[in-house]
Amino acid sequence: MNRRIGFDIEKYIEMQSKHIGERVKEFGDKLYLELGGKLFDDYHASRVLPGFEPDTKIKMLMHLSDKLEIVIAISAIDIVKNKVRSDYNITYDLDTIRLIKAFQTLGLLVGSVVITQYSGQPAVDIFKKRLENMGIRVFLHYPIPGYPSNVEYIVSDMGFGKNEFVETTRPIVVVTAPGPGSGKMATCLSQLYHENKRGVKAGYAKFETFPVWNLPLKHHVNLAYEAATVDLNDVNMIDPFHLEAYGETTVNYNRDIEVFPVLNAMFEKILGESPYKSPTDMGVNMAGNCIMDDDVVCRASKDEIIRRYYQVLKDKTNGKVDDDVVRKMELIMKQAEVSVEDRSVVRAAKEKADETEAPACAIELPNGKIVTGKTSALLGASSAALLNALKAVRGLSEEIHVISPDVIEPLQGLKTKHFGSKNPRLHTDETLIALSICAANDPIAKDMLDGLSAVKGSEAHSTVLLSQVDENVFKKLGINLTCEAVYHK
Repeated sequence: MNRRIGFDIEKYIEMQSKHIGERVKEFGDKLYLELGGKLFDDYHASRVLPGFEPDTKIKMLMHLSDKLEIVIAISAIDIVKNKVRSDYNITYDLDTIRLIKAFQTLGLLVGSVVITQYSGQPAVDIFKKRLENMGIRVFLHYPIPGYPSNVEYIVSDMGFGKNEFVETTRPIVVVTAPGPGSGKMATCLSQLYHENKRGVKAGYAKFETFPVWNLPLKHHVNLAYEAATVDLNDVNMIDPFHLEAYGETTVNYNRDIEVFPVLNAMFEKILGESPYKSPTDMGVNMAGNCIMDDDVVCRASKDEIIRRYYQVLKDKTNGKVDDDVVRKMELIMKQAEVSVEDRSVVRAAKEKADETEAPACAIELPNGKIVTGKTSALLGASSAALLNALKAVRGLSEEIHVISPDVIEPLQGLKTKHFGSKNPRLHTDETLIALSICAANDPIAKDMLDGLSAVKGSEAHSTVLLSQVDENVFKKLGINLTCEAVYHK
């Protein structure tokens, strides 16, 4: 049972790039395209829309590469606070540099960086200088009192007029950021103000994959988006402005709907009239048109909702979220009509833990086969499960011992005697290192190591919370991991 495809990526790339090009023509000279979500690594989209690759949006933009340039917005407040992007565990300023290099490697033009909310912070000045030393132009945008409600002040020489004008050369300006709250929309609106004063016909559009506007409100893809953002209080809603204007039911989310009247007033003041009648009008997302198998994406979305539920329970245990978030997540589970028992590896891991009276881990391979791992004196349960998964993809028996104790014991000694660890069992990274050592002389170990790519797309569950090291290894291997929200005693 190999992974079924539910999303037509080729159709999406062609349709999406064409639609963005058409939106440029509607305005005339230039389009500021606010790009939400992740460009290079949209793993959420790839999980809920099987067939969508994490870098699909970048591939789409490559079709327009000769017509676009990229502006990256980052908030001065986030720089000062050393705000961290949780999935990569790096600060927003370092992620900005990572994004610049990634875009440039692909041959995409990074026109500039806009630092929003700037008020003379010394740490920001240092970062600005660092970017300039890299040959990146930096522009400063300032805090605007009363933003976003005081439209008269915002759309004036005292508001947007005080911001530095970002000089651009291409008809499509993609405004992206290392994370939410960076000021992408404000950057776009400020540019519209300045472009209009210069007599340039510029427009604005928003490109976000989720929620999918032309799927039902409670479609599992849209519920999975609510689950992914449950800690942000994002709620999918019927767009009332679109319904009133066109008599058509579409889906948007609460923040865009709440801010639309203010945004519309800004458009009217900047452009003379608003080009849009609803938040849905502003969007250019074509993902909903490229779903080729609704059953597949619904099943994938249900799986994602369960995974998000376990993440919320983990965050609650670690004090990152409160009971309200857990209750919201439980409501989404109910609306999606799913439970943790629907996740096969959960049952398998718990059964193994009950059998061994110790922490256990289960992995479901892409072909549907489930293997388990138990806690032993030499290996943690996740390490044992990973080894058994590699044996399974190579058609080997779990009884075969591939890593010699002569390799494991020195590693354990290094951990306990020199690194001060109280746990002698090998983590997954240490286990793979030991397997690599054995692979130098053992063809079976080498064959298993060569099978690492075959575990991509597997599902895993641990009956205890794993270390950050183990979590990172599963993530790098493309294994979707969940854990019970308890620590190993």
